Amino acid sequence: MISSLPRPVREIESAWIPLADGTRLAARLWLPEDAERSPVPALLEYLPYRKRDGTAERDALTHPYLAGHGYASVRVDIRGSGESDGVLSDEYSQQEQDDALEVIAWLAAQPWCSGAVGMFGISWGGFNALQVAARRPPALKAIVTLCSTDDRYRDDVHYMGGAKLNAGFGWAGFFFADMCHPPDPALVGERWRALWLERLRGLPLFLERWLEHQHYDAYWRHGSVCEDYAAIECPVYAVGGWTDGYTNAVPRLLEHLSAPRKGLIGPWAHAYPHFALPGPQVGFLQEMLRWWDHWLKGRDTGVMDEPMLRAWMTDSHAPAAHHETLPGRWVTEPAWPPPQRAPQRLFLTDAGLLAAPAPLAPHAICSPLAVGRHAGQWCPFGRGKDQADDQREDDALSLAFETPPLAETVEILGAPVVTLEVASDRPVAQLIARLCDVHPDGTSLRVSFGVLNLTHRDGSAAPSALVPGQNYRVRLQLNDCGSGFPAGHRIRLALSTAYWPMVWPAPETATVTILGGALDLPVRPVRAGESLPPLLPPESAPPDKSRAVRPGVVRFDRIGLEVGNEGSFSEDIQGDDPLSATTAMRRSLTVSRDGWRVRVETSMRMSCTRETFRLEASVRAFDGDEEVCRREWDHSIPRDLV
Repeated sequence: MISSLPRPVREIESAWIPLADGTRLAARLWLPEDAERSPVPALLEYLPYRKRDGTAERDALTHPYLAGHGYASVRVDIRGSGESDGVLSDEYSQQEQDDALEVIAWLAAQPWCSGAVGMFGISWGGFNALQVAARRPPALKAIVTLCSTDDRYRDDVHYMGGAKLNAGFGWAGFFFADMCHPPDPALVGERWRALWLERLRGLPLFLERWLEHQHYDAYWRHGSVCEDYAAIECPVYAVGGWTDGYTNAVPRLLEHLSAPRKGLIGPWAHAYPHFALPGPQVGFLQEMLRWWDHWLKGRDTGVMDEPMLRAWMTDSHAPAAHHETLPGRWVTEPAWPPPQRAPQRLFLTDAGLLAAPAPLAPHAICSPLAVGRHAGQWCPFGRGKDQADDQREDDALSLAFETPPLAETVEILGAPVVTLEVASDRPVAQLIARLCDVHPDGTSLRVSFGVLNLTHRDGSAAPSALVPGQNYRVRLQLNDCGSGFPAGHRIRLALSTAYWPMVWPAPETATVTILGGALDLPVRPVRAGESLPPLLPPESAPPDKSRAVRPGVVRFDRIGLEVGNEGSFSEDIQGDDPLSATTAMRRSLTVSRDGWRVRVETSMRMSCTRETFRLEASVRAFDGDEEVCRREWDHSIPRDLV
């Protein structure tokens, strides 16, 4: 719903934030018209995705709304992106954090700012909100972090359970191409070409760096706030969605932070909750205002009088690759972990999943690489067919254990955990566990899943090869979830040694033998008549949408800019040969206005041998018809138990 704003808003399209080293960061500001007479707190969203066009449509819904309710809402391009000076060297760099400290100090010192600053963001902006909070800038009074993580290695797009995620390649290809965008001459003038060439010539092959760090080392510890939760002293509102790839951090932050904190987990994919799919969407901007009013203006909004966690308890439904909405209801917990929580243990037996131990003969798994075709994307955005659909075909290619039909509804909230006794015939092997809700007609709905590279069985800092034939006890934690299994349905645990294309396969085909095990479910007793404060319907400022002018090209009428994107992405494997796996992308970008036109062509391809990953990439950039930059990479990175 489009909301009328209670206060007139003044937009500053182009502002420049000076840094101590002479760098200027580009900012777009939305201020209450009377802010210089009556200063207000500032809210910062700090991203590399180009405020000018990349996030312009999203920003138009959010930032004017916040400004119209009494805040200076500020969108800043990170160094080396958008119209900001410099070169962006990596994700979440020390430089990025240092710059943020200067930005926050600059905001607090402006005549229209009360001196109090909040920081919010989704994905990258959620990551750096946590990271900057851990640096404790004096003016930063509270943050809101959405779809983010506290652990850059174990719970991010690059690795899962020590196995390489293919989503990391997709992200790397997008990021590599996105950092080739030129700054807009309408804002930076004739400097645009020099700034652009500096970026192109300094562009790193980001994926190479991420592949060089295959274990949890100092590289990943930087920016992982799980290393020192106590460093965060300002209040934190952590938000996620069950359909997203970034949800597990919400319960961890609630458990380990000592600062004031709240959590909200809805049914959503990777998007802001006031417009995310699957729905229902909620009035997230109003909810943020309650948070900011409490911590930045000192008003009693009641936001901290409510339970620590509000979560969507998803009802059973038909699996599909896309959902407009998911059925369910809101539930709350006063603290996390919930007081007096006792997991329900089910044992793996020859008769299925049972509440009491029973015999289990050894079961060998050597999954075909076709397992995983129904996995969906690791990080769904909800806009297309990117979610897990019916799991029956994947289940049939896996080792499955299931309960008898349930006599009553079982609801779970938290992370299921599988403990197994295993042996492998190869030094490197993977194990994937999927928790499914099996309907009476056989339809299989994936509720949660987890991945473990078995060489990481004792942790990811110093993995060790398996001794073929030796027995190991391993613990595999699945993703947090909130779901109900109705009476008459079955709970199924499906185990496999492959999950392509989500997970890059191990270097050799391995057979893993299951010798015993148990599944611990975080059962939450069904509570009738829970009384919850309502979440309001979604509101936003009026949209400012681009329009399609021809296939693959959109025009931003407000700034007279046309942006074209065309490309391809492929993930291929030949039969059951793990060394035939390849992932490739190609992208063509055009940016134009009147007689000015640039074009950038990027490509990237990843393949492997038993010993190495091979990474090939290229970039070609054109100013009009003149090629101004050409770079190529062909690098091999040793595999290290991955």
